[in-house]
Amino acid sequence: MPGMNGIETLERIKKINPDIDVIMMTAYGSIDTAVNAMKAGAVDFIIKPVELEQLLIRLDRLSDHRALAEENQLLRERLNERNITAEKIIFKSAAMQETINLAGRVADSSVSVLIQGESGTGKELLAGLIHALSPRADRPMITLNCAALAETLLESELFGHEKGAFTGADRRRIGRFEEADGGALFLDEIGELSPSVQVKLLRFLQEHEFQRVGGNKPLKSDVRVISATNRDLKESVNEGRFREDLLYRLNVITIEIPPLRDRKDDIPILADHFLKNFREKTEKK
Repeated sequence: MPGMNGIETLERIKKINPDIDVIMMTAYGSIDTAVNAMKAGAVDFIIKPVELEQLLIRLDRLSDHRALAEENQLLRERLNERNITAEKIIFKSAAMQETINLAGRVADSSVSVLIQGESGTGKELLAGLIHALSPRADRPMITLNCAALAETLLESELFGHEKGAFTGADRRRIGRFEEADGGALFLDEIGELSPSVQVKLLRFLQEHEFQRVGGNKPLKSDVRVISATNRDLKESVNEGRFREDLLYRLNVITIEIPPLRDRKDDIPILADHFLKNFREKTEKK
C-alpha cells in the first residue's frame, strides 16, 4: 500500500468513525502484527490467502456481534429513559447479555413468560427487569413463592377468600391476582403447584377470571403472569405431576438463565461485587 501501511489506515478509519468494524488481512502473519492490529481497533485478523467460506464465516460472526451490540445500546437507552438501573444483575458474559436482551425484547408485550434456571441464577431479578421495562411498570409486580405455602393457604394467597370460607377466615381477603391488577404477578417455583391450584390458574390464564375461596362471583383482573422454575416442567408433564395445557399457557415465551459454570466470565465481577458489599456491611477491608 503506497503512502501508508495497513495499521495506519486502520487508525485513520477509526478516527473518522470509531464504530466501524474492521477485519485486517495480511500476507505477513505474526503475533506482533495481530496484536498491533487488535490494539488499533481491528475486530478480527486473517492471513492471505483467504478462502471465501472462511471469510463468510467471519463476516457472519461479526454481523451477529454487531446486532448484539446494537441491541445492548437500545436496552441501555430504555433503562435510562425509565431511570432503571440493572446494577443488581451483575454480568459480563455474552451468554448472560443475550439473556438480558431477550428479556428486553419480550418486556413490551403482556404474554406470559416462563423463566427457567437453577437455584440462585437470578430468576426473580430477571422477572423484575422484564416488568420494569414493560408498559405495566407504573403498577406493582407482586411476588409469591409457590413452594413456601401449603395448598389451602396458597389458593387463598392467589385468589383471596370470603369471610367464613374456612376456619379462621374472619374477614374477606384480597388475593395476589387482585393486588396485581394492571401489573404483573411473579410466581416463583411454579413447578410446586398442586393439581387443584393448577386447574384454577389455568382457568385464569384462559378466561382472565377467578373466584375467591368460598365465593361464587366471577372476578376479573388484568395481570401479566411471569413464572419461574428450577424444574424441568416437560419432564414433570411426562410424569403426570404438571398439566401440559397449563405449561402451554405459561411458556408463551421461555427464557433460560445459564448456570454460572457456563458463564465463567461473570465469576470475577460477581466476586468483586460481593466483596464490596461485605466490606461495606462489616466496615472492614
